[in-house]
Amino acid sequence: MCHPSDSEAWRHFDRIHLDFAAEPRNVRLDLCTDRFAPHGQNSRTYSYWSIILTPYNLPLEMCMSFEYMFLKMVIPGTSNPKRLIDVYLEPLIEELQNLWHVGVLTRDSVRDETFAMRAALM
Repeated sequence: MCHPSDSEAWRHFDRIHLDFAAEPRNVRLDLCTDRFAPHGQNSRTYSYWSIILTPYNLPLEMCMSFEYMFLKMVIPGTSNPKRLIDVYLEPLIEELQNLWHVGVLTRDSVRDETFAMRAALM
């Protein structure tokens, strides 16, 4: 597998959600977290947890470049926020649910038309 679009999970998603797969302008997203310790990797006194959103509809070299990794939020603290991460992510989850169910009106300048762009968290 070179790109997430080559995976069986992607093909399975397309088979299950035919209406989403039929529109190539819909966006597929990845959500990940990463810990950053400003006082060194072994520092337990304070750390930050970044929440990063990445679009997968791009060629591999673009999806994995910093220009296309969107920092959605930073969670400060002394430990892993796993117990409370749902509280931090609630606004993002609401946005993603709206993008999945309703979409957002978007203009395609190439075709000179508007369409309801939807997004799925892969």
